[in-house]
Amino acid sequence: MKLASRVESLTPSPTLAITSKAKQLEKSGIDVVSFGAGEPDFDTPQHIKDSAITAIHQGFTKYTPSTGTPQLRQAIAEKLKRDNRLTYEVSQIVVGSGAKHSLYNIFQVVCERGDQVLIPLPYWVSYPQMAAMAGAKPVYIKTKEKNQFKITPEQFKKAIKPKTKVLVLNSPSNPTGCVYSREELEQIAAIAVERNIVVISDEIYEKLIYGAAQHVSIASLNEKIYNLTFTVNGLSKAYAMTGWRIGYVAGPKEAMAKISDMQDHSTSCPNSIAQAAAVTALQGGDACVEEMKKEFSARRDYLVQRIKGIKKLSAVVPQGAFYVFCNIARTGLDSMEFSRRLLEEASVAVVPGIAFGDDRYIRFSFATSKEKIAKGLDRIQQWVGQL
Repeated sequence: MKLASRVESLTPSPTLAITSKAKQLEKSGIDVVSFGAGEPDFDTPQHIKDSAITAIHQGFTKYTPSTGTPQLRQAIAEKLKRDNRLTYEVSQIVVGSGAKHSLYNIFQVVCERGDQVLIPLPYWVSYPQMAAMAGAKPVYIKTKEKNQFKITPEQFKKAIKPKTKVLVLNSPSNPTGCVYSREELEQIAAIAVERNIVVISDEIYEKLIYGAAQHVSIASLNEKIYNLTFTVNGLSKAYAMTGWRIGYVAGPKEAMAKISDMQDHSTSCPNSIAQAAAVTALQGGDACVEEMKKEFSARRDYLVQRIKGIKKLSAVVPQGAFYVFCNIARTGLDSMEFSRRLLEEASVAVVPGIAFGDDRYIRFSFATSKEKIAKGLDRIQQWVGQL
C-alpha cells in the first residue's frame, strides 16, 4: 500500500518513546528513575474530579457542540480576560481535545503548501511535524544559551523570507523553561505586525513560572498583534489534567470559524465529562496550582544545584515549566548516545536533546518527587564520573 506523502517523514515522539522504554524496563523488575515524562506527578485536584463524577451522575455523557460547551467557552473567555488581559468573544474560542489538538488545527487552517513556519530552536517536538503535515516548511531560528534560549529581534528579522507565514512562540518553553519578558515580546510583536507574520503563541505552561518572571500574552500588547495571534492554552499542565484532554485556542474570528468547521468533521467534540471538570478548574481559583508550583520550584532549585556539582554538566536555571535543559557537550557524547547509555548502564531515563533540535543537551523533567530526583542524580553523578 502506498501511503500519503505527507506522512512519509513523520517520526514517533522521542519523549514518548523514552518514557515507554523506561516503563518496559520497570516491568522487567529494574528500578528506573525517569526524568522523561512531560506531565505533573500530582493527582488531579479533588474538587475537579468531584465535578466530573457529578457530571456522570447527572447524565452529562452526550455529544456537546463541536467547539465545546457554552459554559466552558464562557469560562475560558473570563479566564483570558482575568489572567491575560485578553478580550475574546465566545465565538472566537474553540475547545479542543488537548492543546496539541488545538495547535494542529491552527497549522491546518493557516498554512498553505510551501509556506515557511519559523520555529525557535530548541523546540517542542511536535511543532515541526505539525507544520510539515500542513504542507509548510519548518525553518529554525537557533537560539543561544547565553540568551536563555530566546530569539532576538535581529534573529527574527533575518529569518523572515518572502514565504514566511508563521512564527511559533512558546513561553514558558518546553524544553528550556525560558520566559519572554514584556519588552522582548513588544519587539517581536512590532516585527510580526510590520511583516504581517501570524503568531502561534503556545502558553500551556503560563501558570508554572518561578521567581520574578511574569507571563505576558503577546496578543495583549496591542490590537494589531492581537489580530495576528492565536493564543493556545489548556488544562493539562497547571491543573494536572493531562489525561482529560482539554485544550483551547482563541484567535481571529474568520480563522476560528474554520477551526470550528474542521472539528465538525474530525473529532465532533471534546469529551463532555472532561469539559464539565474544566469549568470547575477554571472557576475554582488557583490555590491548588500554587501548591503544585511551590513544590515544582523547590525541585527545580534542587535539580539545578545538583547539576552544578556534576563535572561536565551545566544548565541554565529555567524560569518556567518543569524542565531543565542540561548541557552535556563536555562529556563528548551526543544526546542519543548519552541517553541510551544512561538508561542501560545507570537505569536513569532522560530525553535526548536531538528530539528538540540540539544534540548537545538532554532534558530533565522535574515533574517527579524530590526523592526520585535525588536518587537519579546520585546515579548520574557516579555514571558521568566514570566516562
